[in-house]
Amino acid sequence: MAPHPETSLAALQQRLGHRFRDQRLLQRALTHRSFGADHNERLEFLGDAVLSLAVSTLLFERFADSAEGDLTRVRAHLVREDSLHRLALALGLPEVMRLSEGELRGGGALRPSILADALEAVIGAVHVEAGFDAAMAVVRRLFGEIIQATEADSWSKDAKTELQEWLQARKLPVPAYRILATRGQAHAQTFEVECAVAPLGLAAQGEGRSRRAAEQEAAAAMLELLRASDRPGGPLRS
Repeated sequence: MAPHPETSLAALQQRLGHRFRDQRLLQRALTHRSFGADHNERLEFLGDAVLSLAVSTLLFERFADSAEGDLTRVRAHLVREDSLHRLALALGLPEVMRLSEGELRGGGALRPSILADALEAVIGAVHVEAGFDAAMAVVRRLFGEIIQATEADSWSKDAKTELQEWLQARKLPVPAYRILATRGQAHAQTFEVECAVAPLGLAAQGEGRSRRAAEQEAAAAMLELLRASDRPGGPLRS
């Protein structure tokens, strides 16, 4: 039996460490535009900025001697769609999302872009109701352990740069990127991009809220594919 919505919302707030005085604000943060007009896109817009500032603050505290470029790269990895999707799953957002019947049938409750946006909207809602300090406390709860376990040089290069260097070291051409699909309204689009390495006959896909973000996701997926193939017994080593 599916959990009662109120029970799921209470559990979500316990995991967040924030109890909403206005439950309607939380429900709006969890409402996809397919469900109705009172959806979460404005809260997601605000939450994106709040999350960036909060994570930047945590990184500034954690890595006192790191350069701006290194901090920027670590932040980009922490707040990218894939990372937010994993956190949203851990929080149980799929259980409380409000989507249209069609979106639900299409698997929207588990779609990375929808869950990442909803998590940002929840952070935005905390900020609206209780201010930045409360939102900062939620972000610290979500990201604190991850950041404490992170080394600044572990993400010294973005995925596209790392992929290009991997290929060049093996005298292979740079990968080719192309947009496979674009979904959503102009102000809230999701891009699906393919990264292909033609000489190896390999292709990988990625999604993101910008073409650049989607290309980074596709490059990261390609790197994982290449590394798996390059292990003993893999296609590139056989």
